[in-house]
Amino acid sequence: MSEPDCQSIKNSNPVSHQDSLMTNMSGRFFLPTVLLLLTYGFWVSPELQVITAGVVIFLLGMVYLEKGFKVFTGGFLEALLQKTTDRLWKSLTFGITTTAVLQSSSLVSVIIISFLSAGLIGLTAGVGIIFGANLGSTLGAWLVAIYGMKIKLASYAMPLLVFGLILRTRQEKNFSGLGYILLGIGFLFLGVDYMKEGFEAFQNVIDFSSFSMEGWRGIVVYILFGMLATIIMQSTNATMILAFSALVAGQLTYDNALCLVIGSNVGTTITAVLGAVGGNAAGKRLAVAHIIFNVLTAALAILLLPQLKVLVDIIAQWLLINEDDYTLKLALFHTIFNVLGILVLLPFIKLLIRWLETLFVDPARQCHLNLANEEYAEIDRARYLTPAVLSYPDTALRALTKECDHLYRNTLELICYGIYLSGDRLREADNLTELVNNWVRDEQPWTIKELYIRHIKGVYADIIHYSGAIEGNLPRQQAQELFGLKVACRDFVRAIKNVKHIYKNMGLYLHSDNEQMRHQYNQLRLCLASVLKLVDLLGVRRNYDHIRQHAEQLKQELREQDEQMHKTLNELIRSNQVDSFMASSLMNDSAHVHDACTNLIDGAVIMLTRDREEYREIDLNFDTRPNPDKSR
Repeated sequence: MSEPDCQSIKNSNPVSHQDSLMTNMSGRFFLPTVLLLLTYGFWVSPELQVITAGVVIFLLGMVYLEKGFKVFTGGFLEALLQKTTDRLWKSLTFGITTTAVLQSSSLVSVIIISFLSAGLIGLTAGVGIIFGANLGSTLGAWLVAIYGMKIKLASYAMPLLVFGLILRTRQEKNFSGLGYILLGIGFLFLGVDYMKEGFEAFQNVIDFSSFSMEGWRGIVVYILFGMLATIIMQSTNATMILAFSALVAGQLTYDNALCLVIGSNVGTTITAVLGAVGGNAAGKRLAVAHIIFNVLTAALAILLLPQLKVLVDIIAQWLLINEDDYTLKLALFHTIFNVLGILVLLPFIKLLIRWLETLFVDPARQCHLNLANEEYAEIDRARYLTPAVLSYPDTALRALTKECDHLYRNTLELICYGIYLSGDRLREADNLTELVNNWVRDEQPWTIKELYIRHIKGVYADIIHYSGAIEGNLPRQQAQELFGLKVACRDFVRAIKNVKHIYKNMGLYLHSDNEQMRHQYNQLRLCLASVLKLVDLLGVRRNYDHIRQHAEQLKQELREQDEQMHKTLNELIRSNQVDSFMASSLMNDSAHVHDACTNLIDGAVIMLTRDREEYREIDLNFDTRPNPDKSR
């Protein structure tokens, strides 16, 4: 069965061969074209070299700033996000404040997509944060307009770069993070200064303001230019700095700059789109919401452009902004039309959420796994683990926890299948003894091995893969929790493999003419069903104080049942009620059931207590824990 497994994984790749070919072809033509255009521009204009160098240095500063903030905000920002998104207004406030402080809407967007993809926050909260992040990002434009265009930032950049590099080389995490932040700010200042100098130098070579366009032609051209610049640089702030620098140097008219800013707001959606590419359906829905908000906001700004210009002038007078201070007025315009977008969309957010939830629906994941009516031949893979999640260890650990729970749910269904029950019947049953003695599921169209490959192997493989990817980035306590999750998942898989060993005999002896054998195998079914039921109840109630007590008590009962099984088997042999073949089957299958129950209990205890103090007392050593598969 290993060959179909691999083939199914290949076929389940969401990117078709044709899409991949188109992507490769577009990339093959786009990159050489850009490089040729830049080479020509550098050859004919040294001033262009200064401007593009400023853009690159500015973007490098954004990268370093983002790295530095990740050091300090990692767990705190994610914990705060989870606690402060239960109301829409809280989500909006969180998006505004965090983006204003971090000055990176892309960082906030990726974190939100990670949380949403992992199922840790709702779509409404994610949409609210994205709306707020658009407004929060305007603070950077204000800071540059107020200070960056009026003073020589290079003189401040140099000491920041020196101190930042020194701190960056330190081994301590906080010093290193502070070094990244200082380097980021230093490069930002230096990039702004280079862009200003480049546009000022252009005044002696060519007057770009002579290419200004009025009317709808100017609106369309400069909106497209703003979109293209932001898509290439993947930074609204960088596009805003370009517009400010060109305005100060007289190389760009105010009206064209307004359109440039509108275009940059649409182009910034590329960050959310790229972040959602590796995400699941929830992440893709958020990216759609981001696109809708920015495109609608841009459309309103275009339609109301004359009125917004008047509004900017009125508010500028009230804020004591000079009539010819076009950089501050441009920052004010940027803020006003983002506020307008929020005000227009907020009354319709419930309708938007309902519509978004109809997109990217995976019908195979809308209900409990029911192996009795299994129609999907595709291999089940991780639901909550995405490339976006890997960038943030705290988020990744929470997503892994949900994925381990997903694995357990599949384990429960598969073990029920292996003992000729169903998960639905088990969850609904109040009397397990009556259920086991009176009902045997006849429809068994799949083997345990087929179902293991389809519903367990892919999920387990993804968990191990993602665990290895984040393990080196976790502090000791979180690394211990991650290790425990892997051990719990391994226990669940071992339980399935033990049930696989009894599946054939279970089907044979449940329909045997020998009443004693039917009874003994029903007892084995009852034992496994009882453990599954108890684990399910413990998981729902999360009664930490009694989990360990219940687990030890249940293990003691299992040992007593195992001893009683041996005594009963000896009596059956002596009374000739079972032959030697039946006895050997019952002996081995009883051991497999005992091991499967123990695996389930061990895995459940770790899953339910991994974040508690008593968790540290659990033995999680892979090498010292016995492997039942190797003992027989």
